[in-house]
Amino acid sequence: MTEEAEVSPTSSSDQQAPHFLQDVIFHGKFKLLKALTPEENTLCQHGLYFQDGQRRVDYILTYHVKKLAGGRSGRQSSHVLTENAVARSLRRGPQSFGEHFRLHQAQRARNSSSLPSSPVADVELGCPGETFNGQEDHKMFRRKEFEGKLRDMGLELEKDEDTKIAGVGFVKIHAPWNILCREAELMKLKMPTKKVYEVKQLSGVVEKISSLVSKVVEPLHPHVDEHQPKNFKHLSHTFSREKQHLFDLSDKDDFFDSRTRSSIVFEILKRTKCKAKYSMGITSLLGSGIYTAAYPLHDGDINQESFNDRKLLNDEWANYSVFYKYQPIGLVRKYFGEKIGLYFAWLGLYTQMLIPASVVGVIVFLYGCATVDDNIPSMEICHPKNNITMCPLCDKVCSYWKLSTACATARASHLFDNPATVFFSIFMALWAAMFMEHWKRRQMRLNHEWDLTGFEDEEEALKDHPRAEYEFRVMQKSLSKDKKSHHKIEKLTCQDRLPAYMTNVVMMLLMIGVTFAIVFGVILYRISTKAALHMSSNPVTRSHVQLTVKTTAAIINLVVILILDEVYGAVARWLTVLEVPKTDKSFEERLIFKTFILKFVNAFTPIIYIAFFRGRLVGRPGSYLYVFESYRMEECTHGGCLMELCIQLSITMLGKQLIQNNLFEIGVPKLKKLIRYIRSKQGAFQEEERQKKLQRYEADHFLEPFAGLTPEYMEMIIQFGFVTLFVASFPLAPLFALLNNIIEIRLDAKKFVTELRRPVAARAKDIGIWYNLLRGVANVAVIINAFVISFTSDFIPRMVYQYMYSPDGSMHGFVNNTLSYFNVSHFQEGKEPMDPLYLGYTVEMCRYKDYREPPWSTTPYEISKEFWAVLAVRLAFVIVFQNVVMLMSDIVDWLIPDIPKDIILQIHKEKILLVDLFLKEEQGKICVLESRASTGGKENCSRSSSSNNNNNNNNNSTTAPPGSGLHTNSTKSL
Repeated sequence: MTEEAEVSPTSSSDQQAPHFLQDVIFHGKFKLLKALTPEENTLCQHGLYFQDGQRRVDYILTYHVKKLAGGRSGRQSSHVLTENAVARSLRRGPQSFGEHFRLHQAQRARNSSSLPSSPVADVELGCPGETFNGQEDHKMFRRKEFEGKLRDMGLELEKDEDTKIAGVGFVKIHAPWNILCREAELMKLKMPTKKVYEVKQLSGVVEKISSLVSKVVEPLHPHVDEHQPKNFKHLSHTFSREKQHLFDLSDKDDFFDSRTRSSIVFEILKRTKCKAKYSMGITSLLGSGIYTAAYPLHDGDINQESFNDRKLLNDEWANYSVFYKYQPIGLVRKYFGEKIGLYFAWLGLYTQMLIPASVVGVIVFLYGCATVDDNIPSMEICHPKNNITMCPLCDKVCSYWKLSTACATARASHLFDNPATVFFSIFMALWAAMFMEHWKRRQMRLNHEWDLTGFEDEEEALKDHPRAEYEFRVMQKSLSKDKKSHHKIEKLTCQDRLPAYMTNVVMMLLMIGVTFAIVFGVILYRISTKAALHMSSNPVTRSHVQLTVKTTAAIINLVVILILDEVYGAVARWLTVLEVPKTDKSFEERLIFKTFILKFVNAFTPIIYIAFFRGRLVGRPGSYLYVFESYRMEECTHGGCLMELCIQLSITMLGKQLIQNNLFEIGVPKLKKLIRYIRSKQGAFQEEERQKKLQRYEADHFLEPFAGLTPEYMEMIIQFGFVTLFVASFPLAPLFALLNNIIEIRLDAKKFVTELRRPVAARAKDIGIWYNLLRGVANVAVIINAFVISFTSDFIPRMVYQYMYSPDGSMHGFVNNTLSYFNVSHFQEGKEPMDPLYLGYTVEMCRYKDYREPPWSTTPYEISKEFWAVLAVRLAFVIVFQNVVMLMSDIVDWLIPDIPKDIILQIHKEKILLVDLFLKEEQGKICVLESRASTGGKENCSRSSSSNNNNNNNNNSTTAPPGSGLHTNSTKSL
């Protein structure tokens, strides 16, 4: 069938015309196309419009076709008429569908028998001489049926199978004006009315300060042309076909922008159902392979000279050279929709809030560097006359060692374990509360600017239509019931989902168990590797055992985390599919929650082990705790486990950001794009030449499909955990997060603009479940930081010694106070060092870090009173720290209102203006009716109308600036 025989959705006679009439129609349309203006012809050639150059392509469907090696050939006229009859029969019912299917088969047999020397090529069914493929035939008729339904819904379709991409056919979809109006009313879209009002500006000193700040930050703003001054705003109202006179319809082509048009078409595609079995909209058809892809078009090429929003976004947003500028969030929302706009607005605010956190973190780190030489405990450890002999760190192969050899570790630990750390933990807890409050205010401001106020109440219910998979399961359940039962099954019960719920619980526990097992395996690696390195004859290797073991173990943990992240993402999706959630929103929330739990446990389990468990389940010399009767549990070095925690945290955080968040995001899309080019047999051409030859919908076909915002949010939530949860041990975490996010914003922008197909614009008034996860992480961070300061660092032991046990109130003698004595003759048999003379002298007493009674006391090796004093203070500190920080966070929450005051006033004024606008419209209607009833009514109405206009002009305090395109007689000051 020729392309033009199928592309005329507005005229059914074109589809049903004989072959010679189709040729006439084709040539007529070809002449019309030739007569178009150069600009329209260019747009048509770029694939943004239909072949007539007038109708815009709002959506694209692609499907698999088989083509002849030598090119396309037309079908016989009888074959065309048969397929047209089949297409029409699909709209009548399944019985007519079966009759015409048999007619189609018989007609094909007659054609092949009457023309044996020149077989007819069928682009759907394969090459000449090929037998009729049942699966391809089924897909073809399903497409015919679905496309017929779309035409019945009012959409206009045009097919293109003669493309430069082998084996791919395209269905171009256009929504005419009446359909856009109908769907906009059904979807309750808010559109700008003719009414334009002036937003009240600041006054006095505040205005001067604001103006000064605006001039200072002017270089930071992107060069995006604003079509409307910032102090003027269109009054918006839910679109209604009965109230079209309220809206500015002077340019109907641009009243609904491309973002809105594609979202409207997508809603139609989702709810259009065929009569064929289990056909439930475009989602079902994509899943069954009837169509291979569905996407809206980008509005142009980033390399072309003509202006378009995509090129502007590429130059002023997705460019690393403008990393210091603010994001054009309004343009991002205009092009990609509110949901993606909110993500980048949140990411931008989060990055801005990291600036003060980074500054304070660097100050804390520099304080540690400046005071390391004045730290008395590290000075005592590093003193050359220090002659403290420490007990072996492992059995047999490890020998006694001098405490002075831990000098470097002790000095490095002070950089992250000093009094400023406590202040920084409190600061970061308040910072998290400020960030959450700031985002709520920013979100409300965006809701007002983007006309999303009241979205949840009016429009959220429209998103609750069932998913295709859910309806499929309900249909399966209905078919499995007894046919004699006449009551209809409308939903899945908890009993139906019970096997899926049980599978979810078991698999989640299993995956968490896998994470614990891997962490335990890394523990065994550290223990065995430490013993093996101590047996080395190389003195350099033996002197760097601790650093080697810590670093390699952290790298192993990082590699495992990166691998399991991908596995857990796939497992979470599989488990969510098993549950068969009813709506897309429910599916997304359940998927996010499962993925977050698995990835959070995966990323933080090794860190939690080092922070809270390592060195606390060790035992003591002569009575150590063993695993598998041969692996002695690890203990912290004298500098404490905080240094190891810092190493693990930094390697995991930086590794995930550099490898997973950046390298994978850059490399994987490019690799997939290359694979698609190779599969499409287009690899022989240069990319620039190929892009010039391909039309817009062909070029977008090679882009990566949009997979949602879950991966983007997830990596930022995990990073937020690194920044807040263990910030007491790594004050430089906000700085590294800031540097990563500056790159991340531009990297994500580049990906959305150039690497991904244009996503369907989705409306949203908030970031959804992600806010709850952020709030939960911020609350958990307070608890974890309290425990890190109390139990992981030496802050509490130092404070207890200084104020309770120090003879002069200083830190002198603190190291000796934390070390207990052990008589080496009390070693278990076979556990003593193999080389007891390693230090050159016989050791009778060695020291170990613990609060225990000496061997010469009446209760040798029992826990001392100092231990209980330190434990009591630690627990008290945890309780006080949590309550104080939580109270301060609540005060911040109470002091900062969620909705800015000026937004509240604007919303209230807008309601008044809307009422005033409606009253004037009603008054105008009444005048029209009265004018029809009486002759003098027209004069009275005119007089009344003129007086109203005069009053309106007198009330206006300002007029719209010239050239702004605003109606000066309809502005009103707030």
